Amino acid sequence: MDLRASIRAWIRHADDAYGGDLPVQAAGAIAVPARTEPQERASEPRGQAAPSVAADPGAAARVAPEPLTVTPPEVDLDRLDLPEDLDSLHRLVTTCRKCKLCDHRTQTVFGEGAGDARVLFVGEAPGAREDELGRPFVGPAGRLLTRIIENAMGLRRDEVYIANVNKCRPPGNRNPEPDEVAACLPFLHAQIRAVEPEVIVVLGRVAAHSLLGTHQSMGQLRGRELDLHGIPVVPTWHPAYLLRNEAAKADTWEDIKRVNRLLGRPEVPPRARPRS
Repeated sequence: MDLRASIRAWIRHADDAYGGDLPVQAAGAIAVPARTEPQERASEPRGQAAPSVAADPGAAARVAPEPLTVTPPEVDLDRLDLPEDLDSLHRLVTTCRKCKLCDHRTQTVFGEGAGDARVLFVGEAPGAREDELGRPFVGPAGRLLTRIIENAMGLRRDEVYIANVNKCRPPGNRNPEPDEVAACLPFLHAQIRAVEPEVIVVLGRVAAHSLLGTHQSMGQLRGRELDLHGIPVVPTWHPAYLLRNEAAKADTWEDIKRVNRLLGRPEVPPRARPRS
């Protein structure tokens, strides 16, 4: 396959993976919109600021990242004083009042998916729609995440596990505060212990900071060899950020190809088949 045909094949798959909203030029190159200095979010939807992205979608994969040491907080999973099965843990979270977020929630958002999933996705906290329905990632950002899982990973949404660091929605969709993260983080570690995923995908800066105990930017974290409890961790952009920043989808495509490699799957797997 020549270079032009290879580029066109990449664009067709990426376009399918992101629901047909990846802009392309007639010549077969990705059209990257001009990017202004990103602003931190102040309201719905959730998302993160990002550094500039080169128009070449393979650039990040070819340039070796500089060395970076990230040391997640030590958590002994064997000593967690929490239920080891997801059902019992879910019941415990439902009545949790360990932090002030319980005073504002409609309901807790525990997580959902396969209890033996090979991949676990982690966001920061529920948004308004999630708080209403009690399910993670069900708004516009959730629909994009589902398309990524199905079209870029070749898996059904119910074959992965999806959770958040915090199980209650912060008022006004603000970032969770340190004491709120500290109160809720053991529940996520218990979910990781129960599911035993082969790869953890962290969605966005806030979730990455909470889970990995770092203050490095997403630009510094992406593409690094990171792990938690011996499990590879792949940070990527939050889907809500991708909805506002078309160019960052090329980054996420590279991150998801890396997840596929870690799972021993083709970088570009067939699309997921609907459940029969």
